[in-house]
Amino acid sequence: MIKMSRTKKFVINTGSTALLQIITLISGFITPQIMLRFYGSEINGLISSISQFIQYFNLVEAGLASAAIYALYKPLADNDYKGVNSIVAASKRFYIISGHIFTALSIGLALIYPLFVKTKALSTTDVGILVLLLSCSGVLEFYTLSKYRVLLTADQRLYVISLTSIFSVVISTLVVVILGNMHINIVVLRAVALLSVFVRSIILFLYVRLKYKYLDYKECADYKALDNRWNAFYLQIVSAVQVGAPVIILTFFTNLNIVSVYSVYYMIIGGINGVLGIFLSGSSATFGEIIVKKEQDILQKSIQEFEILYYGLIAVLYSVTLVTLMPFIKIYTKGITDINYNLPLIGFLFVLNGLMYNVKTPQGMLVIAAGMYRETRKQSTIQALIIIIAGLVLTPVCGLAGALVASIMSNLYRVIDLVIFIPRNVTKLPISCSVFRIIRIFITVFLICMPFAFIRFEIRNYISWFFFAIVVFIYSLIVVGVMGVCFDRKEIKRVILRLKLLLNVRRTIDKSL
Repeated sequence: MIKMSRTKKFVINTGSTALLQIITLISGFITPQIMLRFYGSEINGLISSISQFIQYFNLVEAGLASAAIYALYKPLADNDYKGVNSIVAASKRFYIISGHIFTALSIGLALIYPLFVKTKALSTTDVGILVLLLSCSGVLEFYTLSKYRVLLTADQRLYVISLTSIFSVVISTLVVVILGNMHINIVVLRAVALLSVFVRSIILFLYVRLKYKYLDYKECADYKALDNRWNAFYLQIVSAVQVGAPVIILTFFTNLNIVSVYSVYYMIIGGINGVLGIFLSGSSATFGEIIVKKEQDILQKSIQEFEILYYGLIAVLYSVTLVTLMPFIKIYTKGITDINYNLPLIGFLFVLNGLMYNVKTPQGMLVIAAGMYRETRKQSTIQALIIIIAGLVLTPVCGLAGALVASIMSNLYRVIDLVIFIPRNVTKLPISCSVFRIIRIFITVFLICMPFAFIRFEIRNYISWFFFAIVVFIYSLIVVGVMGVCFDRKEIKRVILRLKLLLNVRRTIDKSL
């Protein structure tokens, strides 16, 4: 049996996760438009609001996945099946307990939420049932999928999760499109869409049973190996607060139509973040193995290569987004008259916030890979407090813009903190390396977007928008490429050499088969 190299595993995992994100992005464009067209902004805002509350309930497992994945790196690398079984058994036990708590919280939300959030579109009972239906997916995750995801992620087999998730997303989207066009009641629609989650659970269950025949959940559980979960808890709180606080605050200080506006813009930025997130999910396990084996020289070279590629991708994607966002919003919300979606300032703030959120990804990924949750608890708490306090102060005064400014402030703090913390405690590289690369991102985005402030394109439909986006994308690639050659030539040569070696190995394997 030919063992895959780290680079090959990274490429396969990244490729499959990229495909998942593309499918999810497409689904993310289709589903809200069905909601807006057939059910209105209020229902769209209602679903976004409920979904965010449910997302917060996922914090009952906060830190468990990260701690379990980190604990599995060594036994998997050493083929220590007993060690793997003991950690997976402990994970299963904790996930069942978390599932019980999640279920109780979901029932509580179904009873309380309809009393505080009123909508003319649905009755109080229907809102409560909708809460339960939207939470069913999370319940199933805790009781079935979570323990499989932990094992597959630690074993660098994210492609399995990605492929099954693609199948699930496609089924769910088809259900929404077909039933939405039939004007089926939204409660019935969400109930039928749950079938996709059951299908994914069955596929993952069968794969794990066949691939990991040595798995024994009856093995003596090693609960001590997961002690780090409580330190990881803080990191996941920050992630959940960073994404969800604006929606929660907007729900109580504005109205569901404003929440719908937020959700439409976030649909686009969230899709971009999802595409960028594939590098985090596809690489954290790889870097975790390198750190566990104390291969410091490899770590330093690899993280610099990763930064260059990731920051280059950030510059391209967010430059294209900044230039093309408002034309897309106008086309996407054409005919929607219950609230104004054409808000250029909000679009700019969303892009800036997305850029700030992703700038810290390479450093944040190393915190996870190194399991340094305890060491970053204080900083994580400060970040969460910034977005909550600033959001509560600014949102009542500035509305949606205030919520976004609070999020930007929170992300800016975390960028500064991680750019100092990681070089000092993990990579031992000069802090200036990452700082200069981050500064160049903003310079690059400015250089890319500046010409389009003076050039006017007539964009009337998705086709003309698509060709406009292609022009911006090509120009962005050229500018980013020139900047890379000027400032990071050595690292780019190493990346190209690594890819060439990967392709040569692939050809050799194919010839031997």
